[in-house]
Amino acid sequence: MKAIYLLIITLFISVNMNAQDSTKYNKLTPAEERVIVYKGTEAPFSGEYYLLDKEGVYRCKRCNAPLYKSSDKFDAHCGWPSFDDAIKGAVLRKPDADGHRTEIVCAKCGAHLGHVFEGEHFTKKNTRHCVNSVSLIFEPVKLPTDTTGK
Repeated sequence: MKAIYLLIITLFISVNMNAQDSTKYNKLTPAEERVIVYKGTEAPFSGEYYLLDKEGVYRCKRCNAPLYKSSDKFDAHCGWPSFDDAIKGAVLRKPDADGHRTEIVCAKCGAHLGHVFEGEHFTKKNTRHCVNSVSLIFEPVKLPTDTTGK
């Protein structure tokens, strides 16, 4: 009887902890959830960051963790934002369910970002992180304000 009681309490605590953890994430639209949570893909050439060429940092749409610097972004003409590097420790690689590709996820919250490819020779780093725009939030570099009053 004690074992059953302990099991029930453990399950209750576990469920409550998971429910609390999910509240720390940003609210997602159904389209964002389809990609970020259920590992979908947005249509090529449709994402708002595909051709964006501004200085800043790309963050995880789900948890706001910094993932990519704009200096690592390049146009691979593939229809999705492409980066040849991630911020150190920000992105994890996992074997994809299809058995052929490598999935990339946010190291902080596990959000699906897209896939990584190597050996295509687009850049000197020879790596392409192919990322869904809906998985990202772009934060532009803030320019210093003039404090001289001129």
